[in-house]
Amino acid sequence: MTVTLKRSLFIASFMVPTFVLYCIFTAYPIIQALYISLLKWSGSSANKEFIGLANFREMLHDPVILKAVANDYFLVFWKIVGIMTLSIFFAVAITRFKIKGAVFYKIAFYIPNLLSIVVIAILWRFIYHPSMGLLNAFLSLIMGRKIETPWLGDKTYAIWALLPPAIWAGIGFFMILLIAAITSIPTSLYESSEIDGASQWKQFIHITFPLIWEQVKVSVVYIVISSLNGNFGIVQVMTPNGGTDNSTQVMGFYLYDQGFLRYHMGYASSIGVLILVLSLLTTVILQRLMRREVHEVS
Repeated sequence: MTVTLKRSLFIASFMVPTFVLYCIFTAYPIIQALYISLLKWSGSSANKEFIGLANFREMLHDPVILKAVANDYFLVFWKIVGIMTLSIFFAVAITRFKIKGAVFYKIAFYIPNLLSIVVIAILWRFIYHPSMGLLNAFLSLIMGRKIETPWLGDKTYAIWALLPPAIWAGIGFFMILLIAAITSIPTSLYESSEIDGASQWKQFIHITFPLIWEQVKVSVVYIVISSLNGNFGIVQVMTPNGGTDNSTQVMGFYLYDQGFLRYHMGYASSIGVLILVLSLLTTVILQRLMRREVHEVS
């Protein structure tokens, strides 16, 4: 057996099992979902009627789908802004400003990542409670009068009320990633800039941010993918059934509602295909936009 063959077999011993698992748990479900999206099927019956693209045509005239897509992208946009702004701020504060108790802050900010999204949602439901919640109690103290705003029950505030828990739950993980990226930057760059009289802000703009840009890109893409696929839990716990007048309806919950509550599995699968397509398109567009941006920064 030649050295080249041995090397190929060694590489294949790692790649083949991974590829098989990928096909079983990722590729096959996607293909199956694409097939089911072309059917009229309840999900539990043996009767399956092939209807082609009828489910996708129905989506074009479904106002709930449009609302769900808009809400998903609303959450995605503000989660990117909130999570990345705070993660970068805390990562820079802990590494560059050398604040005391850095280990404590790392642990404190990372704790939400150890909690289930259900636990986080229940906790924030108590915070938003109209009569017993901490938020209304604090506002009542500030305003000098009784405040009983139904934050999760009012369609004007409900979608905005989902942002603080979603952002709070995501800061710690990305902060740790950015801390690792910042600590890998050579200290000689900062020392040289200090000799030249550069302020902390200029050091951040011209040294820190450009050199952690790759980690920022990865973080943004991860937030997009996880948000478009993972808003179901927090929406269902905090605002059951998509909230008042579908004010917090998202694609993940609408898929669950159509497939497992209304038994329109074909239509639910078409929603799943829509989520997949939107995730891929958004990721590709972001990658192109951020690739251009990195040239401008550098």
